[in-house]
Amino acid sequence: MVTHVRAEARGDERGALLSFLAEQRGGVRRALLGLTAEQAASRPSASELSLGGLLKHVVETEQGWVARAKGEAPAVKRDESNWHECFLLADGESVEQQLAYGERVAAETEAYVRSVPSLDDTFPLPNDPWFPPDEAVSVRWLLLHLIRETARHAGHADIIRESLDGRTAFELVAREQAG
Repeated sequence: MVTHVRAEARGDERGALLSFLAEQRGGVRRALLGLTAEQAASRPSASELSLGGLLKHVVETEQGWVARAKGEAPAVKRDESNWHECFLLADGESVEQQLAYGERVAAETEAYVRSVPSLDDTFPLPNDPWFPPDEAVSVRWLLLHLIRETARHAGHADIIRESLDGRTAFELVAREQAG
C-alpha cells in the first residue's frame, strides 16, 4: 500500500494521477489492517459509517465512474431508494471480498486510463438530478474526482479506525512492515 507518491516520470500525467489515486485507496485499506469482521462492520462514532462499508463504497464508486466513462452501466445501479446500501456490507459480503474486488477495479481503472487517447477525452454525466443536464466531463476530471472522493473517505476511515482501537494509519503501516 502506497504511503508516499514518488514524482512521476517526466510528462506522465496519467501515471501521476493514478499514483495519487492508489495512495488514497491505500489509506482506506490500511484502516482495515488487523481488524475482525465485527470491528470492520462496527460504527464507533455518531456516523452510520463503518470501515467495511466505506471500503465497499469507494470500490463501487470507482467502478461506477469508470464504467460510465467507458459508456457502460455501473455494476450496481444506485438511486435515492438504495443509496444507503453502498455503505453497508450485505449478507455474504466480506472485507476480503471487497478488497479483492477493489484490486480488480483498480486494474480496470489503470487499463482504461492508459488506453484512452487523451485525458481531455470526454464522456457525458449521468442524467441524475444532482448533475447539470447535458454536461460532459474529461477523463482528467474523472481521475481528479476519484482522488478527491477516495481521499475524503480515507480520512473518514482514519477517524473510524482510531475510534475503534486508538491506532493511526502510520502505526498500522509500521506494524505491517515490521512483519
